[in-house]
Amino acid sequence: MKKIIILLPIIALLLVSCELERNPYDQIAVDDLLSDPGSIETATVGNYALLKGNVGYDGWVDDLHRISEYAGDNVTLSGGTTDHLFFLYNYQSIPTNSRVARFWSNSYKIAVGTNVMIEKIPEGESDDKDQLLGENYYLRGLVYFQMGNVFGKPYSQGSSNLSVPLKLTSDTEDRPDRHTVQDVYDQVLSDLLKAESLMTINKGASYASKEAAQALLSRVYLYMGDDVKAEEYANKVIGSGQYSLLSNSEFQEMNKLIPNNNAEAIFAVTLSSASDLLGQWDDWFTIGSFYASIEGSGWGEMYASRSYLDLIEQNPTDARKAFIAPQYTDDGSGGKVPAVYWVNDEYKYEFRNTTEAGGVTTFTDGGTTYTVESEVAGGKTVYYFNGPNGRQDVIKDFDLQKRNGHPKFFILKASLQEDDVHMWSPMVSRLAEMYLNKAESLAKRGQDQAALDEINVLRDRAGIPEYTLGTIPSGKTVLDVVLEERRLELAYEGHRRYDVYRNGRTMNRRYPGTHLNGSNPFFEIQANNNRIIEFIPEQQIILQPSLIQND
Repeated sequence: MKKIIILLPIIALLLVSCELERNPYDQIAVDDLLSDPGSIETATVGNYALLKGNVGYDGWVDDLHRISEYAGDNVTLSGGTTDHLFFLYNYQSIPTNSRVARFWSNSYKIAVGTNVMIEKIPEGESDDKDQLLGENYYLRGLVYFQMGNVFGKPYSQGSSNLSVPLKLTSDTEDRPDRHTVQDVYDQVLSDLLKAESLMTINKGASYASKEAAQALLSRVYLYMGDDVKAEEYANKVIGSGQYSLLSNSEFQEMNKLIPNNNAEAIFAVTLSSASDLLGQWDDWFTIGSFYASIEGSGWGEMYASRSYLDLIEQNPTDARKAFIAPQYTDDGSGGKVPAVYWVNDEYKYEFRNTTEAGGVTTFTDGGTTYTVESEVAGGKTVYYFNGPNGRQDVIKDFDLQKRNGHPKFFILKASLQEDDVHMWSPMVSRLAEMYLNKAESLAKRGQDQAALDEINVLRDRAGIPEYTLGTIPSGKTVLDVVLEERRLELAYEGHRRYDVYRNGRTMNRRYPGTHLNGSNPFFEIQANNNRIIEFIPEQQIILQPSLIQND
């Protein structure tokens, strides 16, 4: 993908000089776009470039990640910020959110770019041209699918709800109003099915392919509740023979791989340290820079949430823990400081350093010495002490570095590609999701053992015990454990927000974080809350008053 940087100025002249920030539907005339044989590929590569932005931190995929991931329950923010990402995180949505507005604008830049190519590329002349045409259909389907997730309510809440305008031409006078959720899903399916039929060349995970279209179709059908089709398309990808799950050890370093070296990567927005970071300062504005500070670069202000940590700690050998890096306090001699900690009734962390003598662990608080007790429950050792208010369960570990009282559990999934501190190629589809899509679709059809068989493929890879119908935790259904597995596997890849709400579930954010600050915090967000989707950017409604704002 290095050549994208070279081609970007060309595409910018064609697609960006139209002042899309003023009106995202404007598009300059490009009658001579295909004047030479290489121009089709050149312009298509330019549409890929628009996914990632200038140097990987101001593009479509950057804002999509922050919109999708920060509103979930896998992250906790350790302080305030003037960046509008704060309103994505705490659900205090505003119609002037600059990140949402940029996502809207960039989405239509890509849509118009693909429209030009779809209008210009003749179908059926050659496999190469059909491949490029299919890639543009895929990109348009991807953009409208994600726009629908951001601005339109889940399909399960009513297909007649408003979603986004479907701009399907390059005509500058074509300025549609908002279409329905059904309209958008129908168009996404049409585009992806067309893409599937056209593409016959697999150029690697940096480009769209037949399998990429099938993988996204599996997810689209899952979101629509068409479980049979979701399984069918997941099986197409799994059965293609193009991909394989990484081994346990390889998976623990998946973040370091470029997509084309990742055996389970189906499609990713590929960035490269050789072409996409122009200087060290850029490491401070990538997705990963907010999750971790590495070698002095990055803000390191948003950490793994307590609820995610509690879930993954159910199996301490889980390979997915490799993407979480606790930042322990140094005792002054290169060692760690023994401690216990817990979350109090006000959702604040409490830390106490401990001492050990004769196999007994104690700590002192307010002049009183407490003994840390232990017991085995559910096959695991749990720790607690008997305090003034009764039993208090604790985590027995080591003291951690903190920011504003929040322990630093750095997230590494979006960093360290090619050993560049905050380089990462955001994953759109990878093979693991296909097993999860199958598992969810099977669980919803009452095929419990078959559903467990699918998630056990991933649990085996993660190095943790497989589920049987007899080992599902009390009070949980097969669907519950399937969705938990989806959360564990796809964390920090932009799925969680949509997985919760499309299933009619409640986002539980009763854990420490600045989302609970202020006078009206959201401890829980019900699936029918209007704030599960973003406002249409206010500027667009001013420019086009016929657009109806979300409630």
